[in-house]
Amino acid sequence: MSNRTVFFISDGTGITAETFGNAILAQFEFKPRHVRLPFIDSVDKAHQAIRQINHTAELEGKRPIVFTTLVNMEILAVIKTHCNGMLLDMFGMFVAPLEGELGIKSNHRVGRFSDASKSKEYDDRIEAINFSLAHDDGQSNRDLENSDVILVGVSRSGKTPTSLYLAMQYGIKTSNYPLIPEDFDRRQLPPALVPHRKKIFGLTIGPERLAQIRNERRPNSNYASLVNCRNEIHEAEAMMRREGIRWLSTTTKSIEEIATTILQEIRPERLEY
Repeated sequence: MSNRTVFFISDGTGITAETFGNAILAQFEFKPRHVRLPFIDSVDKAHQAIRQINHTAELEGKRPIVFTTLVNMEILAVIKTHCNGMLLDMFGMFVAPLEGELGIKSNHRVGRFSDASKSKEYDDRIEAINFSLAHDDGQSNRDLENSDVILVGVSRSGKTPTSLYLAMQYGIKTSNYPLIPEDFDRRQLPPALVPHRKKIFGLTIGPERLAQIRNERRPNSNYASLVNCRNEIHEAEAMMRREGIRWLSTTTKSIEEIATTILQEIRPERLEY
C-alpha cells in the first residue's frame, strides 16, 4: 500500500490536519506519501488542490485519502463536490455536533495562529523559545528561577529538542544542563541547579542508542564509544536516584510522549490543566 497518497488540506498551516491525520493513520501498517496543502483560503486555490488530488488518483489508480480542517464553507463545498478522494472533514465531524450540544455557533476561526500578534499565548511561546535557547546546554545560569522546567541528562539524551518542543507547544520556559564527568566525580548536581531541585527532571537513554547518536556527530571517538556511553548513563542514573530526581528513558519515546510525561510530573504552577 506504499503507492497511496494522503493529502492534508487547511486554510491555515495544516498542522492540525496533519497531526490529527497522522494519529489516525498510525493505527494502520502502511506508509503512504504525505502531501500538505496549507493556506487553501480561496476558491481558486481549492480548485488547484482538486486538480492535484484528482491527478494523483488517476496516476495511482486509487482514491487518495484527504484530511481537511477547512472552516470556510464555500471552499469546503468545492472540495466536497469535486474531490475524487476519500474526504475526512475533521472539523465537520466535531464542530457541528458540538454546536448542537452547546447551543452556540463556533466562530469558524482559521487556524490556531490567527491574529497571533494579539495573542498572549503566542507571545508566551515566543518568550519561552527565546528563554530556552538562551539556557540550552547549560549556557547560562541567569534567571534560572524563572525556569518552569530544568532538564538534566548526559549529552545527546534528548534535552534540547524536548526543551524547544515544550517552549513552542506550551510556552514552557525550559533550561537544560548536561551532566558531565566532573559532576560524576563530585557525586552531586551542578551547584547552580541545587536551589531549583523541584523543577528538575532527568532524561536518560539506552547506551546503544546513545552511542549511535554520538557516532553521527563524532565518529570513532571515546565520546561515542559504547563503553563510555554505558559508564556515563550509569553514573547519571545513579546521581538521579541519589538526588531524588524524577526521570525517564527517551530511547523509544517520541518528543510528544516525553513532554507529556514531564508536564504531568512537574506541573508548572502557571499552566492551566
